[in-house]
Amino acid sequence: MTPTHDTAPAEAPVARGYDEELYFLAFDHRGVFARSVLDVDVPSPEDEGTIADCKAVILEGLQRAIALGGVPRERLGVLVDELYGAQVARDAKAAGAVVTMPVEEPDQDVFRPAYGAAFGDHIEAFDPDFAKVLVRFNADGPADDNRVQLERLRELSDWLTAHGRRFLFELITPPTADQLAAVDGDVERFERELRPALIRRAMAAVQDAGVEVDVWKLEGLDDPADARATVEQARNAPHRAGVACIVLGAGASQERVDHWLRVAAATDGFVGFAIGRSIWRAPLRAMLSGENDRAEAAERIARGYLRFVDVYRGGADVA
Repeated sequence: MTPTHDTAPAEAPVARGYDEELYFLAFDHRGVFARSVLDVDVPSPEDEGTIADCKAVILEGLQRAIALGGVPRERLGVLVDELYGAQVARDAKAAGAVVTMPVEEPDQDVFRPAYGAAFGDHIEAFDPDFAKVLVRFNADGPADDNRVQLERLRELSDWLTAHGRRFLFELITPPTADQLAAVDGDVERFERELRPALIRRAMAAVQDAGVEVDVWKLEGLDDPADARATVEQARNAPHRAGVACIVLGAGASQERVDHWLRVAAATDGFVGFAIGRSIWRAPLRAMLSGENDRAEAAERIARGYLRFVDVYRGGADVA
């Protein structure tokens, strides 16, 4: 049949991805930071000043890591927020680090962009290498919440694509009550037995909604087969062939994080990690209690960070 009107060809999707190693020191936490370091739920103005200063100490630790020569600065990532770390973000960018900033409201079960409709103005003002979201998404969770999240994420993704900006997506998959009951309430069993498939289902839902991601920041995977399947999901279309994954620490034990890093390092498509509390929580608490001074805290942060880099770089030995 001959068409009766001209049909414009569909535009090819924009190629997504990132092909370099990335080792992020993550300290974009806001409410979590106050609880982890100061043991407070609602920071006072004085507390907020302390948090901002602590984030400056973390950057000093990162600068110390550069001086120690453990990581080329173009592989060194900083994940920091505007609320408490605006100057840190500017200083890190000036130092040549890969800067990533969150664009979600903190501590939300349903994703909502920070600064409302003005989110783009804040991204443009700081010009980070990646815009990042943290999203809690379980494919078996509340359908209305999932729908709202996907609609909001599509709007953000479309804006980032239109403005030529990279997107880092942190996916957290909390268990439903039924899923937890299926493993007798054992959270670690959920993480090992059920979470890997749920991560892939969540990724698929995000992709099917038209949300395009450059780097997925994912909870740790214990089984190398799950890690490979997760990369396959991330790269499930030609324009996603370069999409990368990194593993997050989630404040887990050092032994468990080390295993996750080794699994990721052995998997083509994983390019690094984003670890935070496991590196900076203890040194900062020691500094605030007077056990360590500022320089000692920065040194401990630097060496803790470089230790995880060493584990990752030497970790490609998992079958």
